[in-house]
Amino acid sequence: MADVPLDADFFQDLGADSLVMAQFCARVRKQPDLPKVSMKDIYGSPNITALAAALQAPLQQDASQAPSPAQASVPEAPAPMDARTWEYFLCGALQTLVYLGYCVVLGLLTVVWYQWVFPESGPGNHQWMDHGLSFFEIYLRSTAYAAAVFLILCILPVAGKWIIIGRFRPQEIRIWSLAYFRFWLVKTLMRTSPLLLLRGSPLTTFYLRAMGAKVGRNVTILTNRLPITTDLLTIGEGTVIRKDAVFNGYRAHGGVIQLGTVTLGRDVIVGEGSVLDINTAMGDGSQLGHRSTLYSGQSVPTGERWHGSPGRRTDVDYGGVEARPYRPWRRGWFATSQVVSMIGLGRILLGQVVMLVVLADPNVAALLEPQDLSFTSWIFYADALFYAGLSVFGGTIVSLLIVATVPRVLQLAVKPDMVYPLFGLRHAAEQAVSKMTNRPMLTGLFGDSSYVVDYVAAIGYKQPQVEQTGSNLGTGFKHDNPYLSEIGTGTMIADGLSFMNTDYSATSFKVSRAAIGARNFLGNAVLYPAGARTGDNCLLATKVMVPLDGPVRHDMGLLGSPPFEIPRSVLRDALPEEHRGRARLRRDLAAKNRHNLRSMALLMLVRWLNVSLAMLIMFAALELSDQFGFLALSTGFVMTLVVGSLVPIGIERLTTGFRRLKPRLCSIYDPYFWFHERYWKMSLQHRYATIFNGTPFKPLVWRLLGVRIGSRVFDDGCGIIERTLVTVGSRCTLNNGTTIQSHSQEDGMFKSDYDVIGDDVTLGVGAFVHYGVTIEDGAVVAADSFVMKGTTLTQGTLWGGNPAEEARAAITGGPRPRDDEGPAQPLPCRTGADAGD
Repeated sequence: MADVPLDADFFQDLGADSLVMAQFCARVRKQPDLPKVSMKDIYGSPNITALAAALQAPLQQDASQAPSPAQASVPEAPAPMDARTWEYFLCGALQTLVYLGYCVVLGLLTVVWYQWVFPESGPGNHQWMDHGLSFFEIYLRSTAYAAAVFLILCILPVAGKWIIIGRFRPQEIRIWSLAYFRFWLVKTLMRTSPLLLLRGSPLTTFYLRAMGAKVGRNVTILTNRLPITTDLLTIGEGTVIRKDAVFNGYRAHGGVIQLGTVTLGRDVIVGEGSVLDINTAMGDGSQLGHRSTLYSGQSVPTGERWHGSPGRRTDVDYGGVEARPYRPWRRGWFATSQVVSMIGLGRILLGQVVMLVVLADPNVAALLEPQDLSFTSWIFYADALFYAGLSVFGGTIVSLLIVATVPRVLQLAVKPDMVYPLFGLRHAAEQAVSKMTNRPMLTGLFGDSSYVVDYVAAIGYKQPQVEQTGSNLGTGFKHDNPYLSEIGTGTMIADGLSFMNTDYSATSFKVSRAAIGARNFLGNAVLYPAGARTGDNCLLATKVMVPLDGPVRHDMGLLGSPPFEIPRSVLRDALPEEHRGRARLRRDLAAKNRHNLRSMALLMLVRWLNVSLAMLIMFAALELSDQFGFLALSTGFVMTLVVGSLVPIGIERLTTGFRRLKPRLCSIYDPYFWFHERYWKMSLQHRYATIFNGTPFKPLVWRLLGVRIGSRVFDDGCGIIERTLVTVGSRCTLNNGTTIQSHSQEDGMFKSDYDVIGDDVTLGVGAFVHYGVTIEDGAVVAADSFVMKGTTLTQGTLWGGNPAEEARAAITGGPRPRDDEGPAQPLPCRTGADAGD
């Protein structure tokens, strides 16, 4: 075997890739007499000489030096998940009763709505045109009822929180205990508030104050992921919290739910997609950049700017919008118009109109009359299929027409790079454009196919000289303004892209062009801002922070938060010889298009099937309502959940032929990849999955979908993409927003591998686990961390950062005292009925 030159580059000269080097790092970490090596070390020192020199540096800071920003607190081992068996089953039973009670109330509200809208209703008189009421009168009655229900649903979480919990305090709640059930119940009530539909509404601040939060005036909250432990939240005047930011105020850590404070001073900016762990703080005038994290115990000093995961100082300004004078009447006008439009003109009205149209059908109205059962009549089933088809196929066509036309008119009201006041007509137009053109139903249909290029062109994306690959965009992407979003020639983008076209201050906003250069590849969950300093031929890795400062980057890759340079590509990512050349590309692309068209047609049929089954269930409930009253409708809602959960599970397993996926390395023009794309489309149907978050039933759902999962797993909202490639051990804790993704697409190559997670593992809020990862028993991954492909997390270790590294200081522990405070006090552990009082 030939000697390897000491200065040979691992990637450029020796042909290594990140997966090989991640496995090398794991083997080195297993040797107790060798220093710990991370992928960041490898990328920073890509040859033997440089790596050896870097590893000779001291592994720990001198005691006289100030601690690193990552050193948030003393390490804290997770508490074991030690719930008693009776608590585990009792918690599940109580959660089931809550949903059943919700369905009973929903059935009763539906009956009351019908009797209010049609006061003359009775046997033989169920069609609205027979009631002697004009359509306008019915509209007013229906809108008034919707307004009353909207108000009740807004008040219910507030009342429920104060009655069930009282005030939240810093504490630990044992998972599956009765105290946890109370916490889950309040969280569920808060997550069902209709105010979550009003993203960026001034009503959000009033809602948080009513829930016990200390919120100053002129605060703008653009995320719809509102905190749960509101009594522990403080937000100063003039603060802006951007879209997709997470500040839950709690986290699951081992066997407990930990509650802690989040304190934001005056005029603070929290960047888009950032995560604030418990026991974090930001001083007056401070900033936290996009795709950044504050770990427990971190505090941004007054006036400083931080970014990265974990956060550290930076000179980048994440403000950038000139403030306008504060006008309280604007906020009041805007909030009122939002509520009126949603109830009287928006989705609530749309739902009521659909019900009126269906009830106007004589065949449907006859179901409300005392008569023999109609289940044996073909008309009963034909009507369900007809209305389901009208909803799915007609709704898709209407949605396409709307998103391609109406926003084009509205966007004329907002000029690029002009500063406008918040909560005015122009802000309303900007929000309407964003809301109308971000349609997951349509992106799920057209994504991962050649036709996504035509779809994004129809909604306003700029695409100079499109080079069709058949996988230009994934099934999940969004934007603030599609007319100011540009994708360069030959660029390919995985799922989770978000164009950040809009910047904000507390009183103003502006929209700007965000342009991705030519021949780029973007991994998953990339937030791409206006003014990004990246140009042509760049690789932006999964969860990377796209830089806003420095020179424009070309011909390189970027990884991490804050980003650092990595190789643009390696030999493993090059297309095989059989797929190169223009003639072969045209052949392969034509075959892929045919397969994708069949997948799209299958997706529409599956949607039709799901809606048809829901329609049949509700028709059956109407048929039985003359005998059982509102309980028939309540039972229908329960059956809708059961059927709506089990049928998509069966369809997904049918898509794979009831076989488990296998690790693959292939081109995007390999027929296996097309099959995998179809698998992703079929996986989009689980719209009821979030209902099971935080319950003992979520692991059962994963098990039915093919995940090898142990007992007593706590899942607060994890996403598992390739279910049959994942193994999760017993008593694991999976936090909200965690993602386990067993694949990667880089340029034209697709790669997948197993992810194995041992027992008693904790994955933090927003953590991302890539393919080929092994997490041994008892390991902890901190919030918003990115565990790179091929990494092995050894038993009992703590990992954090983007990319994740083994922590030499805790990033998951309790609070660290500020300079003007005494020693940190341990979180009180309160379990049982007294927790939360």
